[in-house]
Amino acid sequence: MSETYPTIRLMPKAEARAIRHGFPWVYANELVLDRRTKNLAPGTFAVLEDAERRPMALVTVNPASRIAARVMDMDPAAVVDGAWVRVRLAAALAHRERLYSAPYYRLVHAEADRLPGLVVDRFGDTAVMQPNAAWAEAMAGEIAAALVEVAGVAHVVKNGTSRGRGLEGLPEEMAVLEGAAPEGPVPVPMNGATYLADLMEGQKTGLFFDQRENHAFAARLATGGRVLDVFAHVGGFSLAALAGGAAEALAVDSSAPALALAGQGAAAGGMEARFATRQGDAFDTMAALAAEGESFDLVICDPPAFAPNKAALDKGLRAYERVARLAAPLVREGGYLGLCSCSHAADLANFRAASARGIGKAGRRGMLIHTGFAGPDHPQLPQLAESGYLKSVFFRL
Repeated sequence: MSETYPTIRLMPKAEARAIRHGFPWVYANELVLDRRTKNLAPGTFAVLEDAERRPMALVTVNPASRIAARVMDMDPAAVVDGAWVRVRLAAALAHRERLYSAPYYRLVHAEADRLPGLVVDRFGDTAVMQPNAAWAEAMAGEIAAALVEVAGVAHVVKNGTSRGRGLEGLPEEMAVLEGAAPEGPVPVPMNGATYLADLMEGQKTGLFFDQRENHAFAARLATGGRVLDVFAHVGGFSLAALAGGAAEALAVDSSAPALALAGQGAAAGGMEARFATRQGDAFDTMAALAAEGESFDLVICDPPAFAPNKAALDKGLRAYERVARLAAPLVREGGYLGLCSCSHAADLANFRAASARGIGKAGRRGMLIHTGFAGPDHPQLPQLAESGYLKSVFFRL
């Protein structure tokens, strides 16, 4: 064991076996938080010991966070430096390069890629990183340099605006760490469509790569039909549907800038004549479309996280039920309804049940035909339920 690391210790009743079997977090109530441990600076590397003082792993510590320690390496003597980061990045890159012929994907998916709290999305020669843990913030410059060396990107943007940073006590900020900021939206080819991603001002890192597989499935249902894409952002489902042969698509979102990017994407793909947008609150707009007698062959609803934590679960499930209740009347007989949730607190069973209740309360009956998840560039860590946050359910009504 390296003598340069401080040590932290599990409480006697803490579940050491879970850590040994791959669970990557230690909660604050599982640690002996004595004065010495509480005084460790956020992002400090330390050796985690079990209650019998046996070394277990190298962790990064943040005494101010509910997640007080994150496992960095099962070797307690590991050294986390630029070389360590490059090894982890190379492994992550090798997986993505097997999956995709073009360099547009989630390159690093935090704990599942053994880089705790770090998210990196790749947009060609630009990488957008979200250092959502104190260690990653402290090593942001080294991580950016490693991205240039390992992935061959020319530009690295740090997006420090995520909710997770607030939980770690980190400030909100945007910065260019390597190269230059992109000049305008970046075109992203995906599922036969072209999306415009605003890497500096857009939501999250600018685009949601996690829905790629679900976009593709929805496009199969849309051929020759009329599509409604609710909570559309930059046109994720609608542009894929048009590229797959949909007759027309209407994108609904509350954000005018997002819909403007969706329109630019439709134009880039030569699909603007079949594409329309409608800005407004999604719930109000669905009610208005029903009152206008509108109907569609495929309706997709991909809302934000209504249940971001367990405390919000009941309220979130009611919101998902309401989405389904308002969307179902807009689906033509024999048409399809796709509903999505990115709330990790709402597991698949609860989300599916809420969706079915909403469909039933709308007076419709649905057959569940498909369940989708995040794409393989968003791997799940089996021991960490939070890494399997995205799910989608498709019904034929």
